[in-house]
Amino acid sequence: MEVTPLVAEGRQVIQSYRADGFTIGGERYAGSVLVWPTLTQAWAGSSFDEVTEAGLAPLLEAANLPEVLVLGTGATFRMIDPRLRQRLRQRGIVVECMTTAAACRTFNVLLVEDRKVAAALIAVGD
Repeated sequence: MEVTPLVAEGRQVIQSYRADGFTIGGERYAGSVLVWPTLTQAWAGSSFDEVTEAGLAPLLEAANLPEVLVLGTGATFRMIDPRLRQRLRQRGIVVECMTTAAACRTFNVLLVEDRKVAAALIAVGD
């Protein structure tokens, strides 16, 4: 699936996703990823069971925490543990769980709206 919304210069959109990874800002990434408006990095969270505070540490240790974390849970929708949701909320982060396909689209919409957003995307094939 190809998506190309209009965004501010220097921002990267999620252009496509496949079972084995993503194309973001013109770069191909294998496996799961953490995405900020200007940065993408590989993420060890290859399964929903790894969506823990420790698993999200690279995101939580970032200098600029997002206000919204779009969590792509793979091919199937799942909800995170309410205790983790509460701990993230206490840090000012609202978590929106959805399938990875929906998360890719949602991240792009929030990016166009210039929101403080990040995405944790589990590759669909994982």
